[in-house]
Amino acid sequence: MTIGQALGASGLEAREARLLLAHASGFSGAALVAFPERSLSEEAAARFAAFAERRRRGEPVAYIVGEKEFYGLAITVTPAVLIPRPETELLVELALERPFASVVDLGTGSGAIALVLKKHRPGARVVAVEASAAALEVARRNAVRLALEVEWRHGRWCEPLAGESYELIVANPPYVAEGDPHLAALGYEPRQALVSGGDGLEALGTIVAQARAYLARGGWLLLEHGQGQDAAVRRLLTEARLEEARTWPDLAGIPRVTGARR
Repeated sequence: MTIGQALGASGLEAREARLLLAHASGFSGAALVAFPERSLSEEAAARFAAFAERRRRGEPVAYIVGEKEFYGLAITVTPAVLIPRPETELLVELALERPFASVVDLGTGSGAIALVLKKHRPGARVVAVEASAAALEVARRNAVRLALEVEWRHGRWCEPLAGESYELIVANPPYVAEGDPHLAALGYEPRQALVSGGDGLEALGTIVAQARAYLARGGWLLLEHGQGQDAAVRRLLTEARLEEARTWPDLAGIPRVTGARR
C-alpha cells in the first residue's frame, strides 16, 4: 500500500489523516505530501489502520498519538488528563505579561501551563497542584522529558499551599455545567477535569474563595472560564475583595479569562 492509498482509504479529514500516518510510519508530514507513491511497510500500514479506526470512533487525535502541542511545547497526554486547548494559551500570555518570581498553577493536569511558564521564566519558582494522582504522574513525566523544574503538589486547589504566598496564581479549572450538551463530544476526556456543578462555577468559586490568602500583595489571580461566565467570575472576585477585576477575550472574541489583583 502506498501513502496516497492509505490516506485516501482512511475516511478521515486530510490533515488528521496525515498527522496519524506520520506518527504511524515515521515519515514527516512534508514527505507524505511530496511522495504519495511511496510504499508503506506492512507494520506501518497496520498501525495507521488501527489509528484511523480509533479516530473514526471519536477518540481525539491527541490521545491516539500521545501528545499535543501547546505554546511551543510538545505535551504528553493520556486519558488521565485534559487535552490542552489553543484558547488556554491566552491564560499563559496574560500570565507572562505580568512580573512574577513565584507562580502556582491550580489543577495543572498534564502540567502544560506550569511547564510553559517555567520555560519562559526559568528563574521563577513554579508550583503546580493537581488532585488526580494519575494526572500528576503525567505532568511529572512531561517535566522530566522537557527538562523543566516544577514543584508538583498533590491536593485540591490551594490546600497544599499552607503558609505560602505567590505573586501569581493561574488556573484552568473545570467549568462545564452538569448536563451541558457539549459534554457528549468530550466523552474520552476525564469528566472531573470538565464538569463543575450545576452551573459550572463550583470550582471557580472555591478557587476565588481560597486564593486571596495565598496571593502576595499586588499579586494577580487569573482564571480561565467558559462562555457567559465572565460576569459571575468578576462578581466572585469583587466579593473576595480582589481589585481591578477584568475579562479578556480569546481569538474568537469569547470572554475567556478573568482576573483580579490583591
